[in-house]
Amino acid sequence: MSRKYKQFFGFMALRLAGLIVLFVLFYIIYDIVSKGLSSINWEFISQPPRRGMTEGGIYPAIVGTFYVTVITALVSVPLGMFGAIYLNEYAKKGRLSRLIRMAIRNLAGVPSIVFGLFGVALFVQWFNFGPSLISAGFTLGLMTLPVTITASEEALKTVPDAYRKGSLALGATRWETIKTNVLPLAIPGMMTGSILGLARAAGETAPILFTGAAFFIPHLPDSPFSQFMALPYHLYILATQHHNISVVRPIAYATALVLIVLVLLINLTAIILRIKYRKKFENK
Repeated sequence: MSRKYKQFFGFMALRLAGLIVLFVLFYIIYDIVSKGLSSINWEFISQPPRRGMTEGGIYPAIVGTFYVTVITALVSVPLGMFGAIYLNEYAKKGRLSRLIRMAIRNLAGVPSIVFGLFGVALFVQWFNFGPSLISAGFTLGLMTLPVTITASEEALKTVPDAYRKGSLALGATRWETIKTNVLPLAIPGMMTGSILGLARAAGETAPILFTGAAFFIPHLPDSPFSQFMALPYHLYILATQHHNISVVRPIAYATALVLIVLVLLINLTAIILRIKYRKKFENK
């Protein structure tokens, strides 16, 4: 078989794989939208659940998901970005830096349930935070940290070394070089990776299952040390643990739709920030 035909069949296989993935994705979205859209209204968005979650809405779960995502961002984004800056700009190349990078990449593949159990041992019990927003947020922050570090370091690697060497040759310090010549170019990629990690954290169930999410709380959390409702855990209860699953199934689909929209909004935020920072740099 000639190289031309091999290339043709190779591209056809790639297109077919892409079409299959898109078909499955659109089918799942269509199934959720068609079965959940009819249950979404203003009461569903703005009211707490009632009558054993068979009536009312998911407002406390929406707010709880927002709160825990904010705490996750406060933990993972600064630590992840500064960790990436240290590894890429300050750390000497050697066995220690390779071991650190290997550990970070291995942590990125650890199942979320393991992070949940670690969060129970560290934040709930050892720090004595108890099952709470702050315990869940810190656990999700640690889970997201490897992704944030890896994405931020890859963004820093895309900046040409000539920018660094030219600045240092003119007498700038290492930090001045990073702040003025490296970060403006790397920030779009760093922010995008960090926000995509947050989008993943917003949809996680296992880490918050042990560290603070509650089955039913009709009011909003009044402090970082309060338990909370969250959309992923609420959906898990409705879909698998409710005593009358057939009755709450439309509510479960509607909850899944709201969670998907929330994740899409977070991803859209990443795209908008990337475009904004890219245009800001190009206009300079």
